[in-house]
Amino acid sequence: MRDRSASITDLPMSPDEERQRRFRTYLYMMLARVACLGIFFVVPGWWKLIPAAGAIFIPYFAVVVANQVTRQPVEVREIPNALPAAPTPQPETWTPPVDDARPGADERREGGP
Repeated sequence: MRDRSASITDLPMSPDEERQRRFRTYLYMMLARVACLGIFFVVPGWWKLIPAAGAIFIPYFAVVVANQVTRQPVEVREIPNALPAAPTPQPETWTPPVDDARPGADERREGGP
């Protein structure tokens, strides 16, 4: 019997929705960049470095973040009514044969010198 039935929410995001999400993310980050440029002309002195750095580095992060594709983790589903897997046979341990062709092997076995 199934533990869980399939649901429409298990489906990944459609390509159109994915593209729209990435576009909105990029748009919001570019709006933040425009705000940094506006603040740059209003702020006096060395404080201009902060919005200038934002205006310089935000485009890089906007492209990197906007190009991230959302992927849902692949869920391993159990096949209903499937038989359990057979146990794998354990390999037998191999022992090397005794070499009786060596000179003096018989003497050692019989208690010789």
